[in-house]
Amino acid sequence: MGRKHTNGLPTWAKNMWEELGSPELEGMEAVTSGDLLDRRYGLRRDDLVEMLLDARALPDDKEPWLRGRLVSSGKMTVEILAEDGKLHYISRDVIVEVILVAHMRPAYLDDVELMAFEREDMKRRNKLNEKVEKEGEGRDDTHLWG
Repeated sequence: MGRKHTNGLPTWAKNMWEELGSPELEGMEAVTSGDLLDRRYGLRRDDLVEMLLDARALPDDKEPWLRGRLVSSGKMTVEILAEDGKLHYISRDVIVEVILVAHMRPAYLDDVELMAFEREDMKRRNKLNEKVEKEGEGRDDTHLWG
């Protein structure tokens, strides 16, 4: 996995942690037991992870471990900003194992910054959809049937 840095992170993760503003890692740990309402676990945006990929899906000279920051996760793919600085879009079909190195953000329900971002993003998308509908063919009659 690599040498550990003084904050407990592997050396490959130190730069990524610093790029995110060196967030405090204490209190970001997963909570997997106790009252159900108090539990906080699972992967989060910006998590530092190590991913083992199915070697059968890789070229012979490709390292099966991918280390980096989780940028997004969809139904079919996972987007990782790897330690090499490149964005990698990985099919979920070839992921064998994911090891959480460290959470960089609070749990989803506790992440005020992420909630504010999603709210603003939703407003932006709604405005864009309205604009497209108004400029679309037939103007604003898309609600009519037939």
